[in-house]
Amino acid sequence: MFPIRLLLVAFAALQLVLMPALAQAARLFTDAAGRSVEIPDRVERVLAAGPPASVLLYVVSPEKMVGWVRSPSDAEKQFLAEPYRDLPETGRLTGRGNTANIEMVLSMKPDIIIDVGTIDPTYASLADRVQEQTGIPYVLIDGAFLRTPETLREVAGLLGVEARGEELASYAERTMAWQKETVADIAPEDRPKVYYGRGPDGLETGSAGSINMEILDVVGAHNVAALAGSGGLSNVSIEQVLGWNPDVILTLSPEFQKSVKTDPTWANLKAVKDARVYRAPTLPFGWFDSPPGVNRLMSVTWLTEILYPGKAEFDMGERTREFYRLFYQVELTQEQIDQLLADSAIK
Repeated sequence: MFPIRLLLVAFAALQLVLMPALAQAARLFTDAAGRSVEIPDRVERVLAAGPPASVLLYVVSPEKMVGWVRSPSDAEKQFLAEPYRDLPETGRLTGRGNTANIEMVLSMKPDIIIDVGTIDPTYASLADRVQEQTGIPYVLIDGAFLRTPETLREVAGLLGVEARGEELASYAERTMAWQKETVADIAPEDRPKVYYGRGPDGLETGSAGSINMEILDVVGAHNVAALAGSGGLSNVSIEQVLGWNPDVILTLSPEFQKSVKTDPTWANLKAVKDARVYRAPTLPFGWFDSPPGVNRLMSVTWLTEILYPGKAEFDMGERTREFYRLFYQVELTQEQIDQLLADSAIK
């Protein structure tokens, strides 16, 4: 009879032979476009196709990122954890101004490529083409804001970090439920009318259905530019804005925030007369927009404070500290909190 000891040694040797094959075993993942993508059982290196995917990867599993779509600026790096803030720039495969190329993708040797955002035939076609050219699995994730908890769990499962995904998703669910309950008794006709002004002149905005304006729907406010039509971003005239007469103006631009308060053209707007012009924080990622990713979750709390003053008592600074600690893995100083809220708080 074959000695038991020799059998155990042979079994152990067989395991060693099979381990690489097991580690590379594939599984099928059906992405948001309905594409069936074969991905490795274990994913260790991930390339983001665009800015929203870059943010999502950072908050869910930064150790698996191969780089940033765009290198963070020095100002942004202050709000990102080491050593991830110094990862290399990869460029973007998707969206306006794509800068990445196939050679770059191959050189980064990712196990998979992830894109997050709007799902349509154009993005599906791009994913198919890049996957065919590189042989690297390319998955599309629906980035609709209301799906944030599902998105966090989905991507965490894809990357094998389920506990982290659950922690973040639970926070997202609690925050959205709290906001909805806080403003539940406000009638639709009493909700604030908001204009979002992009760029230094403030005349680029998001139409009805724009992914850039999703947060207003989530917090129950009215996007006045919805009257101009539907689609993505578009330019409007000052006469249109004057006709809409918003209660609140939001922007990311310090130039526009400054000029709108002093330019006589804007002076008769209710938002200007009531001093309700706010600039959304943008570090390390925009609270309201730019990019339209999971980073916007911070806006749910912030907009509740400025759009519905007095409806809920909470410490905005502490809420900011909690979010940055949990999602960005940084511990903010009081100076940093003051910097973030400097032009975004009720005076």
